[in-house]
Amino acid sequence: MISASFDSSEPAAARAYNALEGMVVTLVLAPGSFVTESALIDRLGLGRTPVREAVQRLSWEGLLEVRPRAGITVAPLHGGDWLRVVDARRGIEKVLARSAARFVTREATARLHGAALAMQKAVMASDVVAFLAADKAMNAALAASADNMFAAHAAAPLQTHCRRFWFRYRAQVGMADCAAHHVALIQSVLDGDENAAAANADGLMDFLRGMAEDAATR
Repeated sequence: MISASFDSSEPAAARAYNALEGMVVTLVLAPGSFVTESALIDRLGLGRTPVREAVQRLSWEGLLEVRPRAGITVAPLHGGDWLRVVDARRGIEKVLARSAARFVTREATARLHGAALAMQKAVMASDVVAFLAADKAMNAALAASADNMFAAHAAAPLQTHCRRFWFRYRAQVGMADCAAHHVALIQSVLDGDENAAAANADGLMDFLRGMAEDAATR
C-alpha cells in the first residue's frame, strides 16, 4: 500500500486515514468488497476513534460506503468513471499550478524537489507503490504552495481517485512518460512561471485522460 508504515509524529486519525487510503488505492481493499470496522481496527492496530474518523473521511470522498448496522463497502471501480474524475480535476489543477508558481516557498521547493527525485527513482526501480507515494507527496507540496485552500481541498479526493484508477489500469502505459509530465509541472512551478505551470498541469490532465479513454474501452 502507499502508506506502508506509520509516521509516529502524525495524529492517530491521520495515520489511520493514510493507511486506509493506501489500501483502497492499491486495491488491497478490493473494489466492491465488504469489510467491518472491527476488522480494520485489528488490521491497522489503531483505536476505534481514529479508524472511524478515517472511514468517515473516505466515505465523504466517495471511496468507501458506510452502511449502518451492515458494515463498510469499498467503492466499485468502473473504467469510464476515470474520464469524469479527470474532467472534474482539470480546472482545479490549473488553478493550483498557477497559484503554486506564484507563491512557492522555500520549504515547498524542497518538498517538490524531493517528490521529483522520488518519482524518478521509482521509475528506475519500476516501483509502482513508490511512484504513487511520490505523486501524493507532489500533490501535497503543490497544495501547500498554492494560496487557495478551497482548490486544494477540492483537488485532494479527485487526486486519490486518479491514483486508484492509475494503479488498476496502468499496464499499457509506462511510468516514465507519466513522471515526465509531473517533473515538467514541478519545474515550471519552481521557475515561478504561472503560464507554463498551468499549461503543464493541462498537459498532465491530457495524458491522464488518454489513459482514462483507454480504460473506458476495456
